Amino acid sequence: MARLPQITTRDDVAPEQRHIVDEIAESRGRISGPFAMLLHSPEIAGRAAHLGAYIRFNSILEPALRELAIITAAREFDCDYEWGAHERLARKEGVRDVAIDVVASRGDLGSLTDDEALVVSYGRELLTDHRVSAATFEKAKNKFGEQGVTELTATMGYYGMLACALNAFEVEPTSDMARLP
Repeated sequence: MARLPQITTRDDVAPEQRHIVDEIAESRGRISGPFAMLLHSPEIAGRAAHLGAYIRFNSILEPALRELAIITAAREFDCDYEWGAHERLARKEGVRDVAIDVVASRGDLGSLTDDEALVVSYGRELLTDHRVSAATFEKAKNKFGEQGVTELTATMGYYGMLACALNAFEVEPTSDMARLP
């Protein structure tokens, strides 16, 4: 059970902030997960949603690698809700089962493609070591370009922030979502 009531409708916020709820619901189809918590501070929710909409829907990263980055962040933060929400999106975007399994189990990267291994190792270094080695950064910059490596970094950080909110507020995945092992 979440530590705060979930805000899921525009009636749950002050009239002058209802446009924020409307914008979030319009871009995502509904209010759930981290936004149901972040709406306790509507300005935070709105600003986070604006960044998230770019990352999720307009990033130059190819969708499968973006979703791989997101589930890597979910795994590194041990965030069941984020994992459950994005594991199915990762499959939909074409992330291979073996890559999902490696991320879930924190397994060896040897069975991954070069691109998959690069995204996962970048995320593991950034989110576990709080730094990215020079070698990994150069590989990512060479692969994705300056804008792409910036967007990869922002994707990891953004979903790390959402995982912090989900974990702090103890938002649990629904029964139809996958859970981390």
